[in-house]
Amino acid sequence: MDTPAVPLPRDAREQVILDRLTVIRDSLLLLKRDRTTYIRSQDVIPLYDDTIQQVKDLNTARAESGNKEENRVDKVLESCFQLLSLFYLTIGRNNEAPAAYALTSTIKRLLDHLTEVELYSAKDLDSINTTLSRLSKSIRKAEESGASDPQYSPYLLELVKNRVARCQEMTDHLSERLGRFSECLLDKYEKLISILRSISLANTKTHFSTSEMEKLRAQLLQVGEMRNGGKFCSPDGTAPSGADEVLDLYERCVKWSDMVLERKGQVADQWKPIYTTLVGIRNELEKLSLTQAWSLRETDLYDFQRQLDKLDESRQGGNFYDEKGRPADLWTQRTLLYLIRRSYAYIYQLMISSEPVSEALLPVYNQLQTLKRCLRQVKDTGGVSSVRELYPYSMKLNSLDNMRQDGKFVVNNDIPEGQGSVSELLAECFELTYELRVAAEENSEKEVKTTKAEA
Repeated sequence: MDTPAVPLPRDAREQVILDRLTVIRDSLLLLKRDRTTYIRSQDVIPLYDDTIQQVKDLNTARAESGNKEENRVDKVLESCFQLLSLFYLTIGRNNEAPAAYALTSTIKRLLDHLTEVELYSAKDLDSINTTLSRLSKSIRKAEESGASDPQYSPYLLELVKNRVARCQEMTDHLSERLGRFSECLLDKYEKLISILRSISLANTKTHFSTSEMEKLRAQLLQVGEMRNGGKFCSPDGTAPSGADEVLDLYERCVKWSDMVLERKGQVADQWKPIYTTLVGIRNELEKLSLTQAWSLRETDLYDFQRQLDKLDESRQGGNFYDEKGRPADLWTQRTLLYLIRRSYAYIYQLMISSEPVSEALLPVYNQLQTLKRCLRQVKDTGGVSSVRELYPYSMKLNSLDNMRQDGKFVVNNDIPEGQGSVSELLAECFELTYELRVAAEENSEKEVKTTKAEA
């Protein structure tokens, strides 16, 4: 386990707590790597309870000793909460407070980078705002349930609540900064942001395409043609608020496109190891985003997070340095930062797309999702001409329904989380099938009457 270089605790009681937390963390890592069976709530909850007990002991020890310095205990505790949070997503308990921990970590990273680069659009913040609002609602619900909730921990709730509040504060600040642009400039600003990111994507593809870059550069120059006398102006010819910043962004985009066309994706030897690692992480996360419903175990994101955090935190003054202490050139710095930020964005999307269903039930849930889409498409394209055409759908639905025991889906003698979501989806599929059957029968009766009338 790659633990950051932080001092060991001086207090003997904290050393005991560190040893216990290390055992918990290692148990979580072993459970994460075990692919022979599904992860169950009863595998995770005892480890969560043990972690919370160590937190209580740690608070007591520090209150008595007066120690406020961060040491190895805090780092291992952070790893435990990060893992537990991802486990909560894996077992389908997405709406409970512990599940918010890992998500707030990723949101904080994204917001830090947006603040650092100062290049973002309202769309970037809309999703984060929605997610933070949902997390706040889950925390309030947990606080209202109080000690009656088996997952209630004042420490964890306060911790997650503060993390959400901090992220919300940063998001609000970024939103306010967008207010400096006049309405007539926002579309140009967002277009430039989009082109800039497309250039960065083209820059990191396995096979660099000069033609693709030239098309993006042409789009960029089209935006530049909207200038009046070298400046972006209002329809009435006046200088709107934020015009200088949009012009600066445009010029930066032009210089970046020149730089990318010149380098053609060629990475200097000393930067190839970190570049290859980041491209590999980005590509793996992109692949997961395409096959998430069938291949993602949320705990797998932990390893990606750890790698990205380590590389992100290795920067000094915002830049990367090689083994000889030499800073990265501008092209390398921007390229590596783009890969880090893109990877964090993928992790964020994978987390918020996680279904509140245990991985044991995901195969059934995914089949029902596919079935529902098919039935919807059939309905939207005019339905079926006869009831017989519904037989394959009905047979599949009945086979899934027959998996239930006393109304519950049971897997390996266990009742996984997410029963309500799966049952609701099953009911929706049955409802769609019924509607299609009724419509087909009515059409059949009309045809019979028409035929008799003609006879």
